[in-house]
Amino acid sequence: MYRNIAIAALVTLAVLASPGLALGGPTPSPAGAHVYIGYPNDGQVVPANKPFRVWFGLRYMGVAPKGVKFPKTGHHHLLIDTDLPPMDQEIPSDRNHLHFGAGETETTIQLPPGKHTLQLLMGDDMHIPHDPPVYSKKITVIAR
Repeated sequence: MYRNIAIAALVTLAVLASPGLALGGPTPSPAGAHVYIGYPNDGQVVPANKPFRVWFGLRYMGVAPKGVKFPKTGHHHLLIDTDLPPMDQEIPSDRNHLHFGAGETETTIQLPPGKHTLQLLMGDDMHIPHDPPVYSKKITVIAR
């Protein structure tokens, strides 16, 4: 009995200590699903205080609006100047976590002058990340 408890504790510690490994919510993501920012590119200069386009890319997964529960689908969330939220909870909705629950695959945003980070995170029909979570590389843009 103590051996099983010790093994379970070691597995839990290994999961928690593994960088890049995150457990998501109850909705499974498709194998190989990949989300990315198609535009702008990492390190690109964008206009400050003026709208510019952000294009969302997605492979091996479909897009469905909030509230539509369909296998192997989700919708985009754009994270601006923030880290990934908890992967087993609803994605916040604020100026740093933009929701695209109508199934949008691009948007326009404007940023004040300076360095900013952008990252995409897919959410299920209830805005909860999939398991495993599907999120893009975090990119940096410079608003001038």
